[in-house]
Amino acid sequence: MPTWLEVALRTLSAVFILFVMTKLLGKRQISQLSLFEYITGISIGNIAAYISLDTDSKWYLGLLALSVWVAVSVGMEFVTMKSKRIRDFVDGKGTILIEKGTLIEKNMFKERITLDEFMEKMRSKSIHRVADVEFAVMESNGDITFMVKKELQPLTAQALGWQTPREREPQSVIMDGIVIDDALRRSGFDRKWLNQQLSEKGVKLEEVYLAQVDDAGDVTIQTGERSIP
Repeated sequence: MPTWLEVALRTLSAVFILFVMTKLLGKRQISQLSLFEYITGISIGNIAAYISLDTDSKWYLGLLALSVWVAVSVGMEFVTMKSKRIRDFVDGKGTILIEKGTLIEKNMFKERITLDEFMEKMRSKSIHRVADVEFAVMESNGDITFMVKKELQPLTAQALGWQTPREREPQSVIMDGIVIDDALRRSGFDRKWLNQQLSEKGVKLEEVYLAQVDDAGDVTIQTGERSIP
């Protein structure tokens, strides 16, 4: 087999295997990586590159290494779900950076975050004074969460003692000109009702890029060129 064809086939195989293994690892691996998951991701990428390009006759050992890494990562996830002590050790714990409006300098030094970086994070949350913050915590994934003082928080219906009706999630009933029957059923309507709505708005089904039904039964339609309320 020509070398170029062997490399191409190995690369396609590595892509497929990585896809399957990433599905096994779960969405958390993609969204927010812990330290262990970060190490796992780097290692898996390096092994996949070896499988694709190394013409060594024992390239199949890379598949074994991939399987071991994935098995260890999945096993570690189950262990950390069961044990808080191990979870704190592997994933780390949050560090309080502001408590009752006061910056904790030793914790800032511990996490190696400068005042400039911290102020930038604050501004990204539309907060401009440290004194306005009740608590700030650096999470285990490196993000910083802020809780402003109660008197500066926006008013809510609960704070005013108002009773508000529960809302349902808007349902996307048409996508790319295709009716999504499950979403239409969850919205409490059928195709006859939907066809009537399209007729009243003067739109054909195949012209609809996206149509959504809200909690009140109102339909909004996007054709790709205009929005039809």
